Order: sequence, then C-alpha cells, then structure tokens
Amino acid sequence: MQKHSYYLCKYFATNQIHVDLIHFNKSDKDIKKLEFFSEEEKKFIHPTVIEMPESAKFPGHYLLNSYKHSKLIFEFLKPELEHYDFIYTKGFTGWYLINQKFSGRIKCCKIGVKFHGYEMFQPLPGFISGIKSLFLRWPVKKISQRADVVFSYGGKITDIILSLGVKTSHIVECASGIEEEFITEKYEPTGNIKRFLYLGRYERRKGVEELTLAINQLLSKHEGQFEFHFIGAIPKEKKIIHETIFYHGEIRDRHILLEKMQQYDVLLCPSYSEGFPNVILEAMSNGLAVAATDVGAVKLLVDSEVGWIIENSNALKIKNTLEIILAENAFDIDQKKQKAILKIKNDFVWNKLIKKLIKLIAP
Repeated sequence: MQKHSYYLCKYFATNQIHVDLIHFNKSDKDIKKLEFFSEEEKKFIHPTVIEMPESAKFPGHYLLNSYKHSKLIFEFLKPELEHYDFIYTKGFTGWYLINQKFSGRIKCCKIGVKFHGYEMFQPLPGFISGIKSLFLRWPVKKISQRADVVFSYGGKITDIILSLGVKTSHIVECASGIEEEFITEKYEPTGNIKRFLYLGRYERRKGVEELTLAINQLLSKHEGQFEFHFIGAIPKEKKIIHETIFYHGEIRDRHILLEKMQQYDVLLCPSYSEGFPNVILEAMSNGLAVAATDVGAVKLLVDSEVGWIIENSNALKIKNTLEIILAENAFDIDQKKQKAILKIKNDFVWNKLIKKLIKLIAP
C-alpha cells in the first residue's frame, strides 16, 4: 500500500469518516487485517481486496490488466454507488467507473482521480523509458479529462494537468505530508567533512548514474572534504569504489532508517521526474538540507531557504551544485537544516493537510 493511500485512510478514519478501501495486495501482509492501523481507526476502514488480473507479458499488458482490474472494481461497487459521498481513485483503478459516469450510463457522487506525478508527461532518460511513457499518455489524459476532480500535488504537476485540457475548476491541489511524531526537534551539526545522502532504489529516472558521474568528478579535487552515503539497493556494477563512498543497502525498519538519516547533512535527489517525493519530506523532517532537481512539485518543498534547486538531472549541473554546497560554511548549512524542520512542521503534517482536503472534497 502506498504511503499516500495509507495516510489518507488513517487520517480520514481519525476524523471519523468511513472509508471503503478497495485494494490489491502486492505484499506479504494481509490487508484485510489492517495491521498498521489503530483499533480506533479500524472501526472506520472497511477493506476489500480485488486482485489485479494477470496475463502473459506483451507491449501494453499492464494497461490491459489495469483496465480489467478497474472493471472488476466497478462491478463490486455498482450496487453501493448511491451510498457514497465521494470516490477517490488512485491511478487506473477508477478507469471503468469514470468512463461509465462520463458516458451517462450511471449516476453517482463526484469521482476524483490521482495519478502520482504524471511522470509519463515529464522528461525521462533513454529511449526505452520514453516508449513506455507513450503507452500511458492517452489513457491518463482521457481519465483526467473525464473525472469530476483531478488531484494534484501542485507546482509543475498542476501545469501538466492543465496542459491535458483539464479545467482549473476541476483541479484540487493537496500536498503530501508526514506525521508530526516523526519530525525531529534537533539536527546533527555540520562538521568539517560534509555528509551527503542518496536514499532510494536504483531506477533509471532517479538520476543515480548522473549522480555517480558527478561524484567521480569531485573525488580528486575535493578529497577529504566530503563523504557520500547511499541507502537503497544499488547494483554492484553501479557502485563507486572509494574509501569515502559508502553503500548501506536497503533498510526496511522505519525507525532504524530515520535514525540513520539524521547522521547526514544534505540529501541529493537528482531525479528526471518526480511527484512529491516522500524522501524529501522525511529528510527535511529529520534535519537535512536538500539539493533536488526542479521536477514535479519539488519546489513546494525545496527553495534557497532549505537547500538548493538543480535545474535538471545533468551530471555537470549536479557536480556544480555539489561544489556550491562544499563551498558553503557549516553555519549556513545548519540554518537550512533548521528551516527545513520548521517548514515541514508548519506546512506538511497530515493532521493539518487532511482537514484542508476534507473541506475541498466535502459534498
């Protein structure tokens, strides 16, 4: 279950709003048990698992299976449609339902759709990534145009949605957030050796290869001035062999991960495309400054007060930004860390965000 979906369910339930949760299960957990929710929250969440159909792999098989899945969801919901006040769909799950309402075959409450970051309309590295994104563009555009409400994180995501022909009046901007209990009150002061962090899986669009090129170019010129740490599954052949570059592998335990994160100074997020990165939220809430590419809704989080914006995921631009950070004094970086914590606390905590969302979608 994606973090954003989890927090929506959790905080709707906290506000005593009943949620019928329709899901397919890709983990080893039994979602019907709602293991990660409190007993009080469980009273308001009613889960149903509708598994994703499977087929042989061929170009477009994901789209076909998603459409079939959306039809199964529609058939399940059809007898109860008149009882809902709002239907919130993620990705392609509402595809068939939205088409049925748009064509006038059914009547029901407003239906909203949320495509994470509309990455298929953002710049992507390489020919293969570009071809895959082309398959997704037409259905995403049609679903967005036909939905009653289209959810956006804001920033460049809203610009993309508008470019698809969605009316401004149909767009609801609502950022993602973090739970207040996970925001630290203090940060680790910056020392003489600056500690950089990349946190995430290896995926071509994440810009790890460009980051690796940038680091290699810095090692001889700035040796002894910085360390770079990677948390996440990075392939062996993509690793830099150097005494100041560290690979910690994947850390699944949330508390261990957050404790580890607090040891660093600056998070690097050099992606080609993003929505509203959880990794930036978590880094800022744990007292890190952030350097990130200007993609998706990143600028809602990162500015000169809390970090550095990189124009795009280009190795030279990443290297130049790293050199700017290395030239900064420790006091200035610590100021950014302090302001990062404050920004998350003021603007991006779930108990505030959910109240705003409820007002925006309440019938």
